[in-house]
Amino acid sequence: MALKRRGLRGVELVISDDHQGLKKAIMEIIPEACWQRCYVHFMRNALDHLPRKADDDCLRELRWLYDRKGLEEARQEPRVWLKKWGDRYPKLCEWVEENIEETFTFYRWPEKQYKHIRSTNMLERINEEIKRRTYVIRIFPNEDSCLRLVRALLVEINEDWIEQHRYLNMELLKEHYKRKIHEMDNAA
Repeated sequence: MALKRRGLRGVELVISDDHQGLKKAIMEIIPEACWQRCYVHFMRNALDHLPRKADDDCLRELRWLYDRKGLEEARQEPRVWLKKWGDRYPKLCEWVEENIEETFTFYRWPEKQYKHIRSTNMLERINEEIKRRTYVIRIFPNEDSCLRLVRALLVEINEDWIEQHRYLNMELLKEHYKRKIHEMDNAA
């Protein structure tokens, strides 16, 4: 709620791991947003359902499911994968069948955005950079000095995204929303 009081609005997609408390909080605080399970975390969780000496091809082929062009194609592919690996890894296949749909939310957005919004990699990179920069200093004189460093780093990253390379092309999203509104108007 504090985020909303400070002005958070317009959230349409939240990407996270499968932490149940986090998912519940997202649904309570920003129910209008879609939730996407990070596919990288999904792949890591898949390892919990495989024997140690599992075939690398199994997970490689599972990862390929995220390179599809659209939701319908992505929904078709797991059936083939499940049929191929079901006898060999039944525990994994059962788990994938129950959970994979949570990783397909990103297919609702423009295809050129898929790579950027199917995982939490963007946030993970920022966290690693914060960790790297704060580790150099190790001991801060006070909390404010740490916050100043982190804020300065985040401003620098934001400026880089705006000036050098745009991580998410907002023009693509604007066009996407125009098409959605047009489709809804035509359906009505």
